[in-house]
Amino acid sequence: MILRRLAALLAAFMLFGLAAADAQAPGGPPAVGVVRAEKKAVTETSEFVGRIQAVDRVALNARVTAFVEQRLFTEGTEVREGDLLYTLERTPFEAVVAQQQAAVADASARLDNANIHLARAQSLLNTPAGQRSSVEDAVATQRSQAAQLAAAQAQLRTAQINLAYTEIHAPISGKISRTGISVGNVVSPSSGPLASIVSQDPMYVLFPIAVRAEIDLEKRYADQGGMNAVVIKLRLPDGTMYKPEGKIDYIEPSVQATTDTILVRGKIANPPLKAIEAGKPVDRPLIDGEFVTVLVEGIQPIMALAVPRAAVLSDQQGDYIYVVDSQNHVEQRRIQLGQSTPSTAVVLAGLNEGDMVVVDGIQRVRPGVQVVPGPASPPPGAPAAAGSTATTKAAGQ
Repeated sequence: MILRRLAALLAAFMLFGLAAADAQAPGGPPAVGVVRAEKKAVTETSEFVGRIQAVDRVALNARVTAFVEQRLFTEGTEVREGDLLYTLERTPFEAVVAQQQAAVADASARLDNANIHLARAQSLLNTPAGQRSSVEDAVATQRSQAAQLAAAQAQLRTAQINLAYTEIHAPISGKISRTGISVGNVVSPSSGPLASIVSQDPMYVLFPIAVRAEIDLEKRYADQGGMNAVVIKLRLPDGTMYKPEGKIDYIEPSVQATTDTILVRGKIANPPLKAIEAGKPVDRPLIDGEFVTVLVEGIQPIMALAVPRAAVLSDQQGDYIYVVDSQNHVEQRRIQLGQSTPSTAVVLAGLNEGDMVVVDGIQRVRPGVQVVPGPASPPPGAPAAAGSTATTKAAGQ
């Protein structure tokens, strides 16, 4: 009985081995999915790390020494250019203005009297009672009184300016910070900022880029108007794309020697998220000092040879793809990639238009193997449009 059971088990194992061998035996050339390499409309985009900066920024300082009487704004709200923000004690400055007005009136009266004496001396000059020395003295007196009047008028103007400094108005429109000194304190030019105002719309975005990347951008868009041929888009810290687009308006004329980068600045709109209500804070998407991702994008797509990103493989020698020739044999091609997205790779060199590129079943092929090509399955959620956006992330900004 034991021998019969062992014989049966041995036979079963032999049958299982034969079945497994049959299952592993090649059933012909492997099937692969291929796509034809063709030119597509690709929007070139380069990514950089940038920081938002206000166009205008003003620190409010006292110009005279006086008590703070009133604060006429709500901290954190937006103010308009010309709005009255602080009032300082006016009485001492009004008294100085009145004093200088009196000084001007006195100097004016003395000048009038000097003019009268000069006219009398000049009329008597051609008579026996006239003397040239009298005329000369009258001229000197008249000029002295005219100078004293001018000095008194200048002092009056200074007093009026100091009086005007007791009202602190907003020099620009923007969001105002918290106040640094409360009502009732004495302020002076050395007290430091009372508050600061930061403009809100539009905003600057500054981003340093490697000199090589800047030269590449200049060459890439030289035939399309240079930097005027690109738009700026922003990706906010939460990953969402910012809708308004901007333009580059300034490029630093010198390179940072320590980082070999050059500073580029763009300007972009920063509209409020909802209707502005007087006396209430205004929420806007962009905040001064905020870090964002800057996408420098061409305004017109270009035609470039593109293949699915899944077809591109890499090793220590670089990037490569598998191509199926007219006899259905697989060939390895070393390629040079341009700007790419997670779904599309732009090929600059190593591939010809019309080549059949392996996308599906790459793990089953190797150079020289014969395959059975068929249409590659579209990636999940692939857009129907032929155009795409190619993006490259710049390093070392």
